Amino acid sequence: MGFVEGIYVARSAGEGMERVGEATALEGCGLAGDRYCEGTGHWSRFGRVCQVTLIPAEDLEAIERETGVRVNDGEHRRNVITRGVDLRGLRRKRFRIGAATLVHVGPRSVCRYIERITEPGMTDALKGRGGVCATVIEGGPIRAGDEMVVL
Repeated sequence: MGFVEGIYVARSAGEGMERVGEATALEGCGLAGDRYCEGTGHWSRFGRVCQVTLIPAEDLEAIERETGVRVNDGEHRRNVITRGVDLRGLRRKRFRIGAATLVHVGPRSVCRYIERITEPGMTDALKGRGGVCATVIEGGPIRAGDEMVVL
């Protein structure tokens, strides 16, 4: 189907995204060490938590090419970068990454907050290409290079 090109976590709200080779997906929580699993994300206090966010590498490449806005070093603020995956086609489906099972919840909206901690133009650049939200229904390690499989 496709694979994971990169994994990113941020320890708390507003902190830069760190690229990691591996993360542990925790059932009902998200990625261990990430702000939303830890309850320290910007949207945590509003109850609008997305456990794991995914975005296609192809969209990030198009954004940089078309707008000049930098999104390939974690500025996108998403957890998992995919390649060769139609994320919109996963609507309400369960899928596996490594040992973890996730379920597609819906599209990830883009807000002005992302622009305050990255760069001007980020909100518009990601509009319509903000990726998707998923919930972890079976935990386990995920790694860059892992295949994504629809169940």
